Amino acid sequence: MTENPGELFCPLEFRYGRPEVRALFSRELRLRRALRVEAALAEAEAELGIIPPHAAQAIAAAAAGPDVTLAEVDRLEAEIRHDVMAIVRALGAQSGVGAPWVHYGATSADITDTALALEFQDAVRILRGDLTELAQTLTDLAHKYRGTPEVGRTHGQYAVPISFGYKMAVSAAEVLRHRKRLDELAPRLCVGKMAGAVGTGAGFGPKSFEIESAVMRRLGLRADEAPTQIVGRDRIAEFTGWLALVASTAERLATEVRNLQRSEIAEVQEPFDERRQVGSSTMAQKRNPVVSENVTSLARLIRAFALPPLENMALWHERDLANTANERIVLPHSIVLTDDILRKLIDVHTGLKVDAERMASNLSQSGGSVMVENLMLALTAKGVPRSEAHEFLRTMSRGETGGGSLAARAKSDPTLQKYFTGAELDQLLDPAAYVQAAAAKTDRVVEALRRELAA
Repeated sequence: MTENPGELFCPLEFRYGRPEVRALFSRELRLRRALRVEAALAEAEAELGIIPPHAAQAIAAAAAGPDVTLAEVDRLEAEIRHDVMAIVRALGAQSGVGAPWVHYGATSADITDTALALEFQDAVRILRGDLTELAQTLTDLAHKYRGTPEVGRTHGQYAVPISFGYKMAVSAAEVLRHRKRLDELAPRLCVGKMAGAVGTGAGFGPKSFEIESAVMRRLGLRADEAPTQIVGRDRIAEFTGWLALVASTAERLATEVRNLQRSEIAEVQEPFDERRQVGSSTMAQKRNPVVSENVTSLARLIRAFALPPLENMALWHERDLANTANERIVLPHSIVLTDDILRKLIDVHTGLKVDAERMASNLSQSGGSVMVENLMLALTAKGVPRSEAHEFLRTMSRGETGGGSLAARAKSDPTLQKYFTGAELDQLLDPAAYVQAAAAKTDRVVEALRRELAA
């Protein structure tokens, strides 16, 4: 990568992603992972009497040292046009007596796919931490606003009241389901192989199983139980499919913030630095939900990246190279961008401005119509057939029985006066009383979420 900022090409290099996460996919760190695998192979082979111990020691020392450089590997690759053999030759040149035994019995994918598994381990750790923090942030909001009444909306229209806390509890539970999915798929994803050209291990001789086991033990990995020349790509397709699921949840959360920040709703606002931040180059009053919009945009790209890994499952016979070029792009970008949008959502919800007064005002604008269901159920409980109660209140909520609020019309209606006192109608049409059920359910959900977060 060039060090001249003016020559940077990929937006990940200068606009998106945390530097510490981008660094995981640097060419230097990828080289070090490959060298670590080569060293583990040599040590395992020495342990099992396949190569001389002094050779393994020399290889491991060279792999851990500074003398196998990216510059030298690049020079060799330009000459021989093979990335792994360039690493093997560069390592051999620094391994002294170990040189003849570097990469003994292995094929290129033994190194690259096992190094990729180490990369996945780091990615899983980071993404799991992101999900945990986001779920915790949403859970805290759920607890804080457990009983704060808000209009519930279906089809973009007023429905019945919900509590803002319950809305956040729903999102927290969804995020934690993704964490559980990650915990389930990680053992399938973080696998390597040391099984040779077509996966049988024949090149390692009668101790092939022991060699592979010893290598994976040193690296803290499991072995693919039945690889070809490469680790099964269904594992990667599952992972990028999971990333797409996370991206869809991220977009859902971001879209909710964007909608609730609309001027005519104005119930929440994402953090905005009033001292310095500019909302528009011409409309100075603007406080746009730009972070949530950015999350939405990047989530769509992450989902698009899930397609190539699905197609990579259909390789020819025991392998071809149709997967490698796109994986070099898809995997780092998907992981870096998923981390990026999760961190942004954490920031948005940590600093979210929640306007409970505006929520109450929006509820009152319904004129009480959001409480029709509650009144219908109460009428049914009094013995009025549900269909009749529904039609009666459908007409009343349309204003066909007179003007004013629903509460005023209900109190003056002779039919309702037969069943309810004015105080009872006030209670039935009170959103704050109605959302106590949401508050109680939020408490149960929050309790469960906190147990899971602590696990």
